[in-house]
Amino acid sequence: MRANLLLLVIGAFFGTGGGFLLGQAVEAPPPHDHTSHGAPHDDHGALEPMHDHDTLIENGAPASVSVTARPDGPGALNLRITPTGMTFAPEAVNAPHVTGQGHAHVYVNGVKQARVYGEWLHLDGLETGTATLRVTLNANSHEQLAHDGEAVETTQEVVVP
Repeated sequence: MRANLLLLVIGAFFGTGGGFLLGQAVEAPPPHDHTSHGAPHDDHGALEPMHDHDTLIENGAPASVSVTARPDGPGALNLRITPTGMTFAPEAVNAPHVTGQGHAHVYVNGVKQARVYGEWLHLDGLETGTATLRVTLNANSHEQLAHDGEAVETTQEVVVP
């Protein structure tokens, strides 16, 4: 009985150690590069193709966007995004473009921070000081909405507390 217990301990030790070594030998995939295509982007899921967020697509109707930024503690802002000529359609993300539907993208100092499906967004972890805030309206299919060839977006300087 004592020999069986000793064999069990030895087997568990070497089995666990062998599994650990095997696990270390398997190479993990490289981390996702959020700067591919020259600009940061968010993950869309493994089955979704990459989207070119800089490609313009005509909305099919006049559209505009405004944003109000309010401080919300150190390094944080609350944004109110108000689109006209487009309604937020989270249920239609990744679907073909439909006039007047979509979502927004929020950039701070040229870095994409969020994809937005509603009027309010809280941003935190921002560097304090003056920053450039850019909000774009985007189609269900992720291209940036345009009207008469002009991108539907707003850009403003904000102060991050």
